[in-house]
Amino acid sequence: MRKEEIRNIMKCRKRQLSGNDKREAASRVFGCLEATGAFMQSDNILIYHSLPDELPTVDFLLKWHRHKHLFLPRVNGEDLDILPFSPGKLQTGAFNIEEPTGDDIADISNIEMIIVPAIAYDRNGNRVGRGKGYYDRLLQKSSHTIKIGVGYDFQLVDNIEVEPHDIPVDAIITEKFFIKTDNNKDLWH
Repeated sequence: MRKEEIRNIMKCRKRQLSGNDKREAASRVFGCLEATGAFMQSDNILIYHSLPDELPTVDFLLKWHRHKHLFLPRVNGEDLDILPFSPGKLQTGAFNIEEPTGDDIADISNIEMIIVPAIAYDRNGNRVGRGKGYYDRLLQKSSHTIKIGVGYDFQLVDNIEVEPHDIPVDAIITEKFFIKTDNNKDLWH
């Protein structure tokens, strides 16, 4: 299936979700993530601030920001800067995404885990993003980092066409599935 076709299908599926559906899915997904050894051992975690059509991250951010060093991306031209998350220090940035304020830009080499958003994933860790390539450019710089995709069950598709610049994730977590891919097997503890 072509990426644009996948984007259109997922857009329709996400519109059918109620607020309660989203909260329950997020609770299951992030509960599974929190139980992994990789999460327990990671102190510096990059996550995203969710848009209305994404798996909600706000409760997770508020739960863990005092126990882990959480970071959020901020669009800077064609790239993403990484800044610490602090409640109350956010502003609406590019694409109507809540982004951190300030100048305390972190180095990707210090990040141990990246929670990666996507429109869809396949069981090999390939992902369909929103089409701008921000995360692919960021993930190219983070080969040492565990990359975990999170989403709804229906975001798992059979096969995603891969382009040379696409960077797969190491695991995918949905409400019912935890899938470790063969990508970067040596990263798992």
